[in-house]
Amino acid sequence: MSEHPRTPHPPAQASTPAPATAAPAAPAAAAAEETAARPSQAEQAEHVEQTGQPEQAIRAEQLDRPEQAEQPSQAGPTATAAATAEADSGAPAATTTETATETETDRRRPPRTRKFPEGPAPDPAGSHFERRIRSFQPRRSRVTPGQADALRRLWPLWGFDIDGQRTLDPAAMFDGRPVVLEIGFGMGEATAQMAAADPDTGILAVDVHTPGQGNLLGLAERAGLRNLRVANGDAIILLRAMLPPASLDGLRVYFPDPWPKKRHHKRRLIQPEFLSLAAGVLKPGALLHCATDWEPYAEQMLEVLTAHPDYANTAPDGGYAPRPAFRPLTRFEGQGLDKGHRVHDLLFRRVER
Repeated sequence: MSEHPRTPHPPAQASTPAPATAAPAAPAAAAAEETAARPSQAEQAEHVEQTGQPEQAIRAEQLDRPEQAEQPSQAGPTATAAATAEADSGAPAATTTETATETETDRRRPPRTRKFPEGPAPDPAGSHFERRIRSFQPRRSRVTPGQADALRRLWPLWGFDIDGQRTLDPAAMFDGRPVVLEIGFGMGEATAQMAAADPDTGILAVDVHTPGQGNLLGLAERAGLRNLRVANGDAIILLRAMLPPASLDGLRVYFPDPWPKKRHHKRRLIQPEFLSLAAGVLKPGALLHCATDWEPYAEQMLEVLTAHPDYANTAPDGGYAPRPAFRPLTRFEGQGLDKGHRVHDLLFRRVER
């Protein structure tokens, strides 16, 4: 099966019979084209999470419109690249003077539709930033009706996309409150508890999990919270391009993905480069709080934090700290404790050099 119309071959001449080995070529070519047309796992995951359609729907969408795949843009390669970026991000793409060529992959890719037009975008930064190794992997999960309702109603009020195209004013966003950034909040239960327990501190919570974003917005509305904002996208882009220097009073990273396989250690979030980036937006004296139940990752966190000149350990013995009262016991943490895992908290202060 192929998505492109096949051009019939001219009939063979009687005096020149086809070689005996030519017969299997057509099925092999068709199988190769069908394999090439199949969307990647990453495209399947994004499509399922944003539209709720299974892989079969992606294939049907590709194969039902061969004429679109065959028709290149008449506006030129630059406009074609901009249109592709617009379809991927759900927002108009930035103009560029670079020349781009539409590839076979671009023509095969189905147009992405935003399940929540006023909600979080599938890839908010789009093509504005380089493709690099990321420390997160969006999860496939169904958005419940309640979460969907919260996203439609509350995202325009309390949510925003990390697009890297503007500079935020955290103090103004939270009416002058001190602001703490939380990277990765899961389903948001612990984040909502911390916001309710400390209404005088603004919490800027970042994640890419759409059901969790909707769940946290619903929790905030039911609890009457006004000190919580939800950001969608890559926290690295937020730190690098959207937050002013010395604008945060704290940073929380609870139970980040440990990437346990050795070849994946480069994907871990807590690395020297990340700590240097975070130091630029943390005020002197700001608290960096990490927690993990993965022992090897805890050891790496302690090692890189201790070695970094911009941070000082608050633990008198230079090791791990007890769980502070303001960090509630999360559901994920409880599951780890039931399995016999040890949870380590690390609390470091941003020092002024």
